[in-house]
Amino acid sequence: MNTQESISQLQQFREELYHLVDHRADALMDLLDALTCTPDARSVVELSQSPLFRRGYGSISDAIAGWFQASTSDKACEERRVKEKALARLIGHYLPAPQRRPFYLFGTDVVPIPRLFAPTLKDRGFVYQPNQVRGNKPVTIGHAYSMLAHLPEKRQPDDPPWVVPMVMRRVQSSEKATVVGAEQMTMLAEDETQPFHDALCVHVIDSAYSGVEFLGRVASHKNWVNVSRAAANRVFYRQAIAQESAPPGHPAWYGTPFSLKDPTTWGTPNSTAQTTFTTKKGQTYQVRLEGWHNLLMRGKRDRPMHGYPFTLIRAVVVDKEGKPVFKRALWLIVLGERRGELSLVEAWEAYRQRYDLEHFFRFGKQRLLMASYQTPDVEHEENWLQIVQVAAVQLWLACNLVEADRRPWERYLPKRASSILPPSQVQRGLERVIRQIGTPAQPPKRRGKSPGRAQGFHPEHRQRLSVVKKQKTERKKAS
Repeated sequence: MNTQESISQLQQFREELYHLVDHRADALMDLLDALTCTPDARSVVELSQSPLFRRGYGSISDAIAGWFQASTSDKACEERRVKEKALARLIGHYLPAPQRRPFYLFGTDVVPIPRLFAPTLKDRGFVYQPNQVRGNKPVTIGHAYSMLAHLPEKRQPDDPPWVVPMVMRRVQSSEKATVVGAEQMTMLAEDETQPFHDALCVHVIDSAYSGVEFLGRVASHKNWVNVSRAAANRVFYRQAIAQESAPPGHPAWYGTPFSLKDPTTWGTPNSTAQTTFTTKKGQTYQVRLEGWHNLLMRGKRDRPMHGYPFTLIRAVVVDKEGKPVFKRALWLIVLGERRGELSLVEAWEAYRQRYDLEHFFRFGKQRLLMASYQTPDVEHEENWLQIVQVAAVQLWLACNLVEADRRPWERYLPKRASSILPPSQVQRGLERVIRQIGTPAQPPKRRGKSPGRAQGFHPEHRQRLSVVKKQKTERKKAS
């Protein structure tokens, strides 16, 4: 894609986004430009100091609140889902068709948003938060958001970790992240207007999604193949051997067990492959892949899994001397009707790109203020996370329009073979592009001096809410 086509694509996206917003679209476009072009802002209100934000700092709250406003409280959830689907359709039409690989690649993960000092915020709970100090529990108080994103195709091994967020949704305390992730994937898979509806789509997920709770909900989508990591203590089963004179009763669904921690149950793999990969430090390792086809996992009464066989892959990374680099091998589940179209190497390389989601979460919190918006309204917080989602998409669409603007000390960094700039450098030079192509937002109009609050008015104190603690569910014992 040449420069003029990239400019036209960015302008068209901004125009369509402007018409997608129902309230305060002008202020929202200014806020979006300030967010995508101000990498050194430490708070959301500080974005009002950007030259691209032509309004006062009070318009920031109005713009965030105007991103989505439900008609009634009863229809808020339903109308927000309609908004999510419309936004996903807008972003999906700008996804490029794969060139080097025969599939679209997507990934799902959960990002925690800490809100320790927000006692008036609804539905706060204990969410996962990485902790660098050993012995401390990796938890914090706040909200968790599930994100399904497109992972663009890489031309060079050292291409930056670009991520295109498609759907961003808050995981309520009464929900499970795996169920929310399944609903997000189902929404994309069933949308016939998406350009990838009839194409092969690969969805990479972590081990938390490798259970029946998630795979049982999405295994029926014909064009989607899920590649998930499996814990090293899982037990799977081979398919039952059909018998000529079967005994009366229920037919056997599962055959001999396949225990990941017991090599004697593995048997000979159905296929093997080898590949190599080079780290950022220039070290080259060899990857040995083994695959077992048509294995089964135990299902549940409402979600039987005997009709969804999968391929199990064992990946071992070794050095030049043939010694394992990691203590444990990597087990991957490849589940889907079209899983046979993926080779062992393609499935392993697709899962490796899942780690780009972690880079995006770090970039979003450091440069896009993903976790910096302080508000007592949970609806406004959800609006802000979706605004950050749109800002990330705008940065991705402009990655070919920004020239490298390296700082003096960055000249000594090792040179990369890739010509694509990372998100941080695109954000650093995007302001010049926005000024050249213009904005669909109208300039502000002076309304005169606001009267402010009426004399003697005192707002009521917000109610302090306790942190939601999930109850432990006890397993039912067989009588």
